[in-house]
Formats: sequence, structure tokens, C-alpha cells
Amino acid sequence: MTGVTPERQLMNDVGSDTQAQEVPVDDALIQQLVARAKDGGMKLAGEGGLLQQLTKKLLESALEGEITDHLGHENGERAEDGRRENYRNGHRAKTVTTDIGTVETEVPRDRAGPSSR
Repeated sequence: MTGVTPERQLMNDVGSDTQAQEVPVDDALIQQLVARAKDGGMKLAGEGGLLQQLTKKLLESALEGEITDHLGHENGERAEDGRRENYRNGHRAKTVTTDIGTVETEVPRDRAGPSSR
């Protein structure tokens, strides 16, 4: 056993493709999000806080991008050759343990995925 959880492996996989590239971070946008959270009485850290919500959105966006790449087309579109051999098949709930606590995410599924075999 390697001691690497599937979630940690996902983060390793995401990071391995972009090691040479830095992801641009919009500091002004981050400041705006923090200010809006504070003005709305939202915690920045902890259960239900801004950091937890941003982590959830980031994970789900990355997973949606991954399934789009895997299927070869956006949701509701046909593949480039006009045929679709595999389809999106809803989502499943997943609890991811991170350094900031647990995050409840929705993981996209496809019909030919491991759970359908």
C-alpha cells in the first residue's frame, strides 16, 4: 500500500500536467471574494467558510474538465466524429479530506465508467 489516497492522487495527477506552467491567480478577484465574504458575515476558514467553498468549486470544475476531455465533447454536444460511444451519467457524492477539512463534492460519472462494468 502506498499511503496515497485517491484524492491525494487526483491532486498529484492535476499537478503533474502543469508543473512547468504556473496557473495565473487574479489577486484583485481574490481580494473581492474575501471582502464580499467578510461583508456577508461568512467565515473565511472552517466549516462552510469561503476556503472550503472555493475548494469544492475548484475540485468540481477540474473533475468536469477531466470528464469532458475523457469523453471528447462538452455536455450536450456530440463528439467530433458525430458519434458518441460513452455518455455522462450523472454525479456521485464524494467526501474529500483536505488540509482545510472535509469537502463534499459531486463527482461526474460516465456510462462506461468502473461502476457500470
